[in-house]
Amino acid sequence: MAKHNELGKKGEQLAVDFLIKNGYDIIERNYRFDKAEVDIIAQQKDTLAIIEVKTRSTIDFGNPQDFVKPKQIQRLVNAVDEYVNVNSLDVEVRFDIIAIVKEGKGFNIEHLEDAFYHF
Repeated sequence: MAKHNELGKKGEQLAVDFLIKNGYDIIERNYRFDKAEVDIIAQQKDTLAIIEVKTRSTIDFGNPQDFVKPKQIQRLVNAVDEYVNVNSLDVEVRFDIIAIVKEGKGFNIEHLEDAFYHF
């Protein structure tokens, strides 16, 4: 597996561990619909948190959260709309980003709630 794929998988697992530690229930991982992949679907009380995980080995080219582009957001919104409808869910939906940057032997994790809004 390529190094960036390994880093991405490691980042997703760190994000899951972080969410569980902070009281979230993990509902789905890597949910796919059409051309979209939702990294993590988690629930905390009556809120469905849609989590996009961005992991980088450095911030030399920008912060991880800056790499979530409008087209990707549009695809995520469509996928989540499908997920909520198919599962007949009556919940608030929030779109978050978990930005992870490797720092030495560890990682810095930043959870950005309501990182973007569906339109």
